[in-house]
Amino acid sequence: MTLTTLLLIILILILIGAIPAWPHSRSWGYGPSGIVGILLVVLLVLLLLGRV
Repeated sequence: MTLTTLLLIILILILIGAIPAWPHSRSWGYGPSGIVGILLVVLLVLLLLGRV
């Protein structure tokens, strides 16, 4: 398993966890999904530059 595959799996799990579908997370707003979006953009840039 390569580093890229591992990072992609972790990112997908974080993205699923950031969805405000559970009662305890409905008041969080868009904060967690915004952070995951930023992480996704950074990972895509690193992939395009060949750093990962």
